[in-house]
Amino acid sequence: MFSICRYAVLGLGDSSYAKFNYAAKKLHRRLLQLGGQPLLNIGLADEQHDLGADAVIDPWILDLWIKLSDLCPLPDGVIPLDKDSLCPPRWLVSLSQTDETHNQNCSNKELLKRNVVNNIKEEFSQNNPCYVSVIRNTRTTAPLHFQDVRLIQLSAPKLQYSPGDVLMVCPHNGPDKVDQFFTLLSTGSDGRLHPDAVIKVTERDNDAPVPLALKHPLTLRECAQRYWDLNAVPRRYFFHLLSHFTTNDLEKEKLIEFSTPEGQEELYNYSNRPRRTALEVLQDFPHATANIPLEYMFELLQPIGPRAFSIASSPKAHKGEIHILVAVVQYRTKLVTPRIGLCSNWLASLSPGMNIPVWLRRGSFRFPVSEGSPVIMIGPGTGVAPFRSFIHEREALGQASDKLLYLFFGCRNKSGDFHCSNEWLSLQKERQLSLFCAFSRDQEYKIYVQHLIKEQAALLWDLLSSEAWVFLAGSSNNMPAAVKEAFVKDVFCGVGKLLHDEAQHFMQNLENTAHFQSETWA
Repeated sequence: MFSICRYAVLGLGDSSYAKFNYAAKKLHRRLLQLGGQPLLNIGLADEQHDLGADAVIDPWILDLWIKLSDLCPLPDGVIPLDKDSLCPPRWLVSLSQTDETHNQNCSNKELLKRNVVNNIKEEFSQNNPCYVSVIRNTRTTAPLHFQDVRLIQLSAPKLQYSPGDVLMVCPHNGPDKVDQFFTLLSTGSDGRLHPDAVIKVTERDNDAPVPLALKHPLTLRECAQRYWDLNAVPRRYFFHLLSHFTTNDLEKEKLIEFSTPEGQEELYNYSNRPRRTALEVLQDFPHATANIPLEYMFELLQPIGPRAFSIASSPKAHKGEIHILVAVVQYRTKLVTPRIGLCSNWLASLSPGMNIPVWLRRGSFRFPVSEGSPVIMIGPGTGVAPFRSFIHEREALGQASDKLLYLFFGCRNKSGDFHCSNEWLSLQKERQLSLFCAFSRDQEYKIYVQHLIKEQAALLWDLLSSEAWVFLAGSSNNMPAAVKEAFVKDVFCGVGKLLHDEAQHFMQNLENTAHFQSETWA
């Protein structure tokens, strides 16, 4: 039945994930098996490409239109859609300055917040978050250490979680960025875009649903603080939209160049490489910024997305609390102003007593329930967070033993970024934990966790022979591959005496079971 089916598959993926474009590849293979005829080769867009997903999407779409034009030419007199035209905004946005509207807005928000705070029966989610309060916000790195890492303790008696679960957090823009945003808008001819103006967002022809966060009236300041991501690096469509609003010929020429396939390398050098934010781009194109219609603000500025943090606390050892370990992101590019991570810097600024909306998500780690199986945990840096949860849970249950719990931790300096060191050393002293540490900068030669794997190869082979569980967490740069290679070369080949091909096959089989789990991030 599929022999007359012509199809084309374009996958949107991210190669930092293990199953890169898995759905697109599977769909393409299945359609082929059923007798389908591909119009053109499968497109596998990769968000990690220097030019982003557009590096694959642009030529793929162009080839698709050429193919479709040949197969199904337009009738005479039919004009093709102009891809450079300005599409209408997805929602209707109305402004109100009346006190009655603003008071109703405040009442709606307070009612929504009360419903959220008191809601115990319904499951918490992004549309129904749980408000938790900050207990402590403690820096775990030395004051002079280059990296600021925080252990943030939250009071969360309504959230029920297990070791391995993830806390989702949706941050806010800082007050300084919000003020800067409205300063830029104040230069425009539209005096209605005042931060205290109240807006109402409604659907246009019931096409695109309005998010719950925008269903109630809110001020523009609240929208800029909680909804629009002013810190995001703008995508190509951002520049396409701006090109329609500028009254300056030089701005229009540059914006059009940035929005064309031929201008993507130039756009990469201007925007992606230095990590220039949407707020900074608006500052660079003042004529366009001054003429942006309010409805198109929701097309230009993407919503603030939630961030995921591995829970670092134990539900039994830290009753009613949730802890997260947060590396505060700050770095430099060729731009004068340092680049900052929106969520991590917002979290670092929180003071005890402040409330934030959060919800839970099941993590990828599924720790063993049986207390008799050895557990090997490899977590350099903030990757140690989920293992802190599991180790303290076992301790609270009276099941912690240095013959069952093995932690391989890595950082730069013992005195600089040895997160939660007092806890690990105390557990080690009480023979509740076997601890192996790699302090990469504390000696002339560098030592990483993969070197610890080599040093403890005999122990690890014995543990794996006893059906041990292995968990690996941390940055996805080189660490996961280096650790896995150490298992293959030093444990399976060196101690287990397997041939290299046999060792690699053994490793692949192990990764396909619950006894080897990894959770990495970019």
